[in-house]
Amino acid sequence: MQASDAGQHTEAPAADRSDRDRITTIPGIGADWMAKVPAETRQLLVASGQGKDSSDNTVTLWTRGADGSWQAGQAWPAHNAYKGWTTDHSSGDLRSPIGLFSLTDAGGRKADPGSKLPYDHNKNFVMSGRGFNNEPLAGSFDYVIAINYNRAEGKSPLDTTYPEGAAKGGGIWLHLDHGGPTHGCVSLTEDHMVELIKTLDPAQHPMIMMGDAQSLAA
Repeated sequence: MQASDAGQHTEAPAADRSDRDRITTIPGIGADWMAKVPAETRQLLVASGQGKDSSDNTVTLWTRGADGSWQAGQAWPAHNAYKGWTTDHSSGDLRSPIGLFSLTDAGGRKADPGSKLPYDHNKNFVMSGRGFNNEPLAGSFDYVIAINYNRAEGKSPLDTTYPEGAAKGGGIWLHLDHGGPTHGCVSLTEDHMVELIKTLDPAQHPMIMMGDAQSLAA
């Protein structure tokens, strides 16, 4: 090395920079939660609530590459249960369950928009009445994805088999947003639900991690 080169910054090889830039853990998610994500899961939907008692959350679809790094999709505003979140969900508590759940089955009143998951096109996906903000609920179940909390995988979201018993609640879905809190589900706008239904792939073993931000960071 010439004297004039002494002290100059040496650029790291591109491969080293690439390794440094890899995101191997999802920001805001604690190590214990990340350790629960199965190795075969390459699509992870994260619903991060604004607070333990808040009905507002943000949903982001993360995709894991072959090198183990995670890439974030767009962040979407969403709603959850009226009273927020709980680690011990029970029927009628008006809180969404905190946890990591698989996503295996979809359906809706409207025709299949191009789902890779099994899709139950069924006229029984109906909702009526008004929500907590006096908003109309009609159409909320036009598109749904079952969240596998206390349910039998591989069946229509309409199935009412509750492996842990009815007292633990069930029927927790991703569904269309109606402009206010839910009874326990996570709700997204129609365009985001359609995009999600088209994107989730059973070959990627999709899951959802959901809860308030503080709980998910623990």
